[in-house]
Amino acid sequence: MARLYLSPPDVGPRERELLLAAFDSNWVAPAGPDLGLFEEALADRCGRKYAVALSSGTAAIHLGLLISGVERGDHVMVSSFTFAGSVNPVAYLGAVPVLVDSDTESWNMDPALVADELARRAKAGEKQPAAVLAVDLYGQSANLPALQAACEPYGVPVYEDAAEAVGASAFGKRAGSFGDWAAVSFNGNKIITTGGGGALVTDDAAFADRVRYLSTQARMPVVHYEHTDIGFNYRMSNLLAAVGRGQLESLPGKVARRTEINIRYRAALNQPGLSWQPIPEWSRPNNWLTCMVLDPAVQATVNGMCACDRVRAALDAEDIECRPMWKPMHLQPVFADAPALVNGVSERLFHTGLCLPSGSSMTDADVDRVIAIIAATLV
Repeated sequence: MARLYLSPPDVGPRERELLLAAFDSNWVAPAGPDLGLFEEALADRCGRKYAVALSSGTAAIHLGLLISGVERGDHVMVSSFTFAGSVNPVAYLGAVPVLVDSDTESWNMDPALVADELARRAKAGEKQPAAVLAVDLYGQSANLPALQAACEPYGVPVYEDAAEAVGASAFGKRAGSFGDWAAVSFNGNKIITTGGGGALVTDDAAFADRVRYLSTQARMPVVHYEHTDIGFNYRMSNLLAAVGRGQLESLPGKVARRTEINIRYRAALNQPGLSWQPIPEWSRPNNWLTCMVLDPAVQATVNGMCACDRVRAALDAEDIECRPMWKPMHLQPVFADAPALVNGVSERLFHTGLCLPSGSSMTDADVDRVIAIIAATLV
């Protein structure tokens, strides 16, 4: 059997059609009609007025923080339970990431930790963070309204890293629609992909124009090459945007299929000591990845291997990819000296949690195969 990956690209005839049409038209450079059409469709999908397609979600965060005025030495509160791409842009700017642990309600940034820290700073007369960047984890939105309510009295803006959550919603709003701007990702493993890429979405026309300008090497609109700002080579290509157009068209079906897979896992693997990412009543996740937790107090260690290691080894032996959840950023060597607000939630999830194959191209037989291996391993 072919290797079963965690979240492989799911592309089809429509993406091929649009890509070849763009190729045949010779619009292979960054600027081209597919880029604008993709941005329009993406903005609508995220409940925004504007989108700027970029080379990655990391690039979107970098430009978003830069244009928002984050400077060297500023503090930016960011989720600890995430991929490094959410935090690295803070360091690009010479700012200081303040790594915030997760709540148990959604596994996203804990609003209580944020509120307590802001109140502590105010009482101590300390400078408040320049921003809060909340990550929507594994396709489920953070509690952005609670974070905004905690930050508003102190004038701290909240931005959304919706890289993993395109197609999700929370509190009746689409992922990517919270805050002054949000970042999304179309990396090869995301629910929809352009092969590599991302975007910044916003309702502010001037902000979008600034992102577009800086992402194209800050070239002034004159006949010769004129630069008054340091720019970046962050623009998405027209060819990738053509693929993205096809992916956006099929997004509802991809969300529906991943939700079916999530439900199938939960129904079949329903036993003591095994639990799943909680879904608050206000959340409608896209189920990008299905994640389970194995309680070490119930799931025994066998031959020196904990339950997580045994499951991963069993799946790997059958050429099935399975990974631990994100290693929290406050445990990463590169951010060992960064301030952190820790409650133990993300560390526990890292040590006891697994991400299961969740791609929308999986068949029911694929899912059942994974289920059978896990069930046999945990007997």
